[in-house]
Amino acid sequence: MKRSELWVIQKPAIAITAILFTFTSCTNADFVFGTVTNLGPTINNSYDVMGVCISRDGLELYFSSNQAGGYGGYDLMVATRESTEHNWTHPVNLGQPANTRYDAWTPSISRDGLTLYFSDPHYPPFGNSHPGGLGGRGDIWMVMRATPEDPWGARVNLGSAINRQHAMGPHISADDLSIYFSSHRPGSSGQCDIMVATRRTSSESFGTPTFLSQINSNGNDWAPEISTDGLKLFYMSNMDNPYSTNLNSLQLWMASRMSVSEPFQTPVKLSPPINMGSYGTFWPSLTPDCSVLYFVSDRPGGFGGYDIWQAPIIPIVDFNGDDIVDATDMCIMVDHWGEDYSLCDIGPMPWGDGIVDVQDLIVLAGHLFEESGLVAHWKLDETDGDMAYDSAGVYDGVLNGVPVWQPVKGIVDGALAFNGVDNYISTDFVLNPAEGPFSVFAWIKGEGPGQTVLSQTSGFNWLMVDAKGNLMTELTGSGRSGGPLLSQSVITDGIWHRIGFVWDGSQRTLYIDEVEAAKDTQDSLGNSSGGMYIGVGKNLEPGSFWSGLIDDVRIYKTALNTEDIERLAR
Repeated sequence: MKRSELWVIQKPAIAITAILFTFTSCTNADFVFGTVTNLGPTINNSYDVMGVCISRDGLELYFSSNQAGGYGGYDLMVATRESTEHNWTHPVNLGQPANTRYDAWTPSISRDGLTLYFSDPHYPPFGNSHPGGLGGRGDIWMVMRATPEDPWGARVNLGSAINRQHAMGPHISADDLSIYFSSHRPGSSGQCDIMVATRRTSSESFGTPTFLSQINSNGNDWAPEISTDGLKLFYMSNMDNPYSTNLNSLQLWMASRMSVSEPFQTPVKLSPPINMGSYGTFWPSLTPDCSVLYFVSDRPGGFGGYDIWQAPIIPIVDFNGDDIVDATDMCIMVDHWGEDYSLCDIGPMPWGDGIVDVQDLIVLAGHLFEESGLVAHWKLDETDGDMAYDSAGVYDGVLNGVPVWQPVKGIVDGALAFNGVDNYISTDFVLNPAEGPFSVFAWIKGEGPGQTVLSQTSGFNWLMVDAKGNLMTELTGSGRSGGPLLSQSVITDGIWHRIGFVWDGSQRTLYIDEVEAAKDTQDSLGNSSGGMYIGVGKNLEPGSFWSGLIDDVRIYKTALNTEDIERLAR
């Protein structure tokens, strides 16, 4: 297995943006996953990570790692933060006696934060099981502490009811009364199946576990994670390729149920950008409010191995589908107040709770006047300063080379003037073109051929002009059929044009002034994980710096259609 690291998905400032994948929930409201981001070098490094979980207050992040300075195997680690708005601190080892020379994987923290469950699986060539276990190929253990300020105690085996013939990947439910885990034992339908054991009180031992036969496959079903309301089960599985021995055949799946007393319905495989083709996706973990999904993956943009990533889980709040959350959506909710009406049941979990009430109103109010699918929007209406603020999300840009603000010369209020020599804007990573449909549009006024409006560092030039001044894009796939898409329309004529690019997953389309300027078919677009440049090419090449004005740059995590494009131009 390659080196692993943790990734986490965080909720963006405007949550309705970055719509990537919609679930039709069998419980309540629909929801989507937002932009996937890496947890960063504070947590991730060149060492392996085997599982991640977050405490009930959201202030402690536990994971398993073989970082240097440990006790010989995979150790339990914890990172903390002052509040959910702060960054994580550098992780620390839980120390002895919780950590020993024997492995500790897949931690799961109890509701009160005083019991930490984990496993010591033997999965050749990985895993170093603790002696004295009962399962032969690894057991589930726990460590305890008296208060959150006290150190963790020694390991305690969870007992023979749970541990027989391989038990791994425990997850404790929100009420501490159910423990979900994976096992291979008599009765298994596949190589490793998900089981659940229950107890009446948190002071008792768990009873005999049972298989979740409605979701288990003939492959490996591992690492269950149950939502706090008990209605969604996330886990990793290779059920669509059960005979593969490649760890990257493991992907994330989800199963839903109507109530905690009913069985789970047919599981669904999470679509991109959660699962990404040949890249493995492991160890899901939810925040207590189910607003963020953490997972581990080796996708591009990491730190050299398997990293922790994060993605927001976002309720669908545009009830009438007009691409804006406004008073009309509010009226629809009011019309169904007090009902079990799935469309408007969006809180407190992203999929609701069975009734339209003040919890749903709070969620809706947080998204009023947001534009569906908009992940980044640089209005470029500032009058001074060295920052171009993103009004849609968290991708504020830094001005380089002192481009000049033009408060009254833009097509939509102000604009920014670039000198064609050393002026540009740089931002953090916004999206990977390979992950799914997206769109980008901008207003431009320029005269220089061969220059670039928008690019991705060390990736692709998204919008540019050729030597004759024709609009083109270098966003393309990696195969032989890939190549630039070139229009036959000159846009460097000194007048304002609205240019754009739309990728719908199979076709590339260039737009000039809301009209298709060029179009072709592509199987895919190439990976790119760099930040964005506005006003210069991907490598800051001389001659690629924009000369002229740029205004109102927008990136959508969806493929806009003709009606959308015309509406946005008004």
